[in-house]
Amino acid sequence: MEDSDQQSGAFIFSNDDLLTEILLRLPVKSILRFKSVSKHWSWLLSHRHFTHRYDNDNLSKSLGLYAGNIYVPFDSEDRSAPSFRGFIEASCNGLLLCHSGDDHNHIYYVYNPTTKNIATIPSVPKDQNIFMFMGLAFHQTDFLHYKVVRVSWLPYAFLVHVYSSDTGKWKLSVERFSISSGCIIRKGVYLNGVVHWALTHGKLLSYNIEVEKLHMLNYPVDNEIRYFGESRGRLHLVVAPLSKLHLTMYEILRDRSGWFVKYQVQLDGLPDMTNLSCYDFNVIDVVRGEKEEDTFMLLSILGKFIKYNLHHKSFKLIFSFPGEKMYIWSESHRYMPILSSIPSARL
Repeated sequence: MEDSDQQSGAFIFSNDDLLTEILLRLPVKSILRFKSVSKHWSWLLSHRHFTHRYDNDNLSKSLGLYAGNIYVPFDSEDRSAPSFRGFIEASCNGLLLCHSGDDHNHIYYVYNPTTKNIATIPSVPKDQNIFMFMGLAFHQTDFLHYKVVRVSWLPYAFLVHVYSSDTGKWKLSVERFSISSGCIIRKGVYLNGVVHWALTHGKLLSYNIEVEKLHMLNYPVDNEIRYFGESRGRLHLVVAPLSKLHLTMYEILRDRSGWFVKYQVQLDGLPDMTNLSCYDFNVIDVVRGEKEEDTFMLLSILGKFIKYNLHHKSFKLIFSFPGEKMYIWSESHRYMPILSSIPSARL
């Protein structure tokens, strides 16, 4: 029996196709550890054929998020954080856009916290415009190279610069857009070749990176925006009437022509919401599960992160910030493990 087992093991280890099918089913921590088994395993697990398949199978699996310099896992009790450097500006499908340096001299770079692969971004051409937004665009099914989108303001218009790791250069878009005075550009969200911004004046602004075209869409209602983001290829907007603890989660139609109501959430019943107002919490993230019943909303309530299942209407405390009992978190960046190396900028 032992000889048979040894022969079976030897057959598996010598058959790259069979070995690949087995390794594709392992968590990313095991993959990284198994790279040290042998030079051949290191080559196999680093080869684009393997990393591309692994990432495509796992690209929608969100494991946690970064709240500042704190990593918060959604489910696991293991709070050991995937490393990151500097200050996180944006996240997109497993990559982080970070910066270091002082307020007047930021150095930007794209970083994969899973593999610790890093690529520096060359500075955008100098101008006198006021910086407004810097975001990241990356998805393996769209293009292998990442892109960085920068929005700056000059009187009466906004300019869009796009950096591509394929060319190693910044390009000024032919499109400019004008919006009302005092309008603020909120967090940018990348999906299907398009960067979307939720503006403060009741409109969603979308920019198609490839064809350099802008599109504007009204919000479904005139309520305060509590969250804007993407999960599993769906764009979500969460709004709430002022002075109420009632949330409505909208999802955009496939053709981006309008919205429909996905969930209604009444927060009065949560123990941590007793005697609280709408100003005492924030919606941090909405994460779609592989199954609809696994979809949840992450809430920041006075120093705590509450995971609220939108299907079962159940909740779970997953993190408390030490010494921050009154703090309401507003900014976070989702972590999704990917193995692909990111191309270095052509400096």
